[in-house]
Amino acid sequence: MESFTFYNPTKVHFGKGMISMLGTELKKDGISKILMIAGGGSIRVSGAYDDLVKVLQDNGIDFIEGWGVRANPTLEKARELVKLAREHEIQAIIAIGGGSVIDTAKSVAAGFYLDDVWDIYSRKAMVKKALPLYTVLTLSATGSEMNGNAVLTNTETRQKWGTGSIHMYPRVTVIDPGYQFSLPPKQVVNGALDTIAHILEYYFVSVEAFTTLGINDSLQCTMIEMTDRILQDPADYMARASFAWTATLALNGLSGVGLKGGDWACHQIEHSFSALKPEIAHGAGLGVIFPAWIEYMAERDPKRFNRWAKNVWGVESISEAVKLFRDKIKSWGSAVSLRELGIKESDLPTLVELSMISDRIGGISRFSASDVEALLMLAL
Repeated sequence: MESFTFYNPTKVHFGKGMISMLGTELKKDGISKILMIAGGGSIRVSGAYDDLVKVLQDNGIDFIEGWGVRANPTLEKARELVKLAREHEIQAIIAIGGGSVIDTAKSVAAGFYLDDVWDIYSRKAMVKKALPLYTVLTLSATGSEMNGNAVLTNTETRQKWGTGSIHMYPRVTVIDPGYQFSLPPKQVVNGALDTIAHILEYYFVSVEAFTTLGINDSLQCTMIEMTDRILQDPADYMARASFAWTATLALNGLSGVGLKGGDWACHQIEHSFSALKPEIAHGAGLGVIFPAWIEYMAERDPKRFNRWAKNVWGVESISEAVKLFRDKIKSWGSAVSLRELGIKESDLPTLVELSMISDRIGGISRFSASDVEALLMLAL
């Protein structure tokens, strides 16, 4: 196992009714005025919004609301919310929603102290401080509730880029699986695919990080089993709880310990999908590109993939494991080809161009433009 430093400062309150702890945390931190950042109306349906408002009111905390964060969150919305935060001189931010809302909130928290929030995405500036951030998770997928990473899309330039800082970790996260009962099956599946992809980005980097790989075997198998259970019985609380915690652990640092920072080629390439077509859910795109990437890479270095085939899918053959992976994705009602996502062969040159904007694609193997094109053809 490689040398590593593990750090995660986020406190998690997990379980039914744990949102009540948020008031205590805010008062302890001396917070009296916050900006609540949200997406659409789903948090009203789940009851999370009403619960949060009650906690804030019961604890005498003033709040301003900023709505309208969409999936594949945009730079424009982040800039709008930074302006709102400054106008009202808020002290902290609460994100209530899923990864898109939390990523936007992180951007606002850091952008509050910057000339332009895009500067930290384009590497023109570093995050030196940020407003305190608290989150109420209502959609498990990205792991953003317990890490310092964020992704935004600049719609003008069609750049979907990520950033990260120790200053962008949430101070406190509330995860109540009950808030996810009202999610449609498609969002559950997208969350599962995003979670599995986070694990896989680290998984193949080394065959010798035995402890971390053992954890990652378990996380993958748990996510597959819990997704099947939720699709069969949406009211299965225990399945929802294990699903939510697995998604958090998949990208809170634990799944990457001793694995050199991961590969991340699939995430970089998928970002070009939703930059070109924002309606493509991140998880759905990853569900298409990752099986193709495993096929492509296994031809070069099959030894990296034997453990995954055996421990996750119970087979010796890598090609059979990829087939089982795709079959599972199909059974969940998600796409397994670019065409199913609405991407045509004529779109591939644009996707290659958008992908190659990154300084480097891939950690295990550095991808060239021809590699990206070949992978996209395999996924078509």
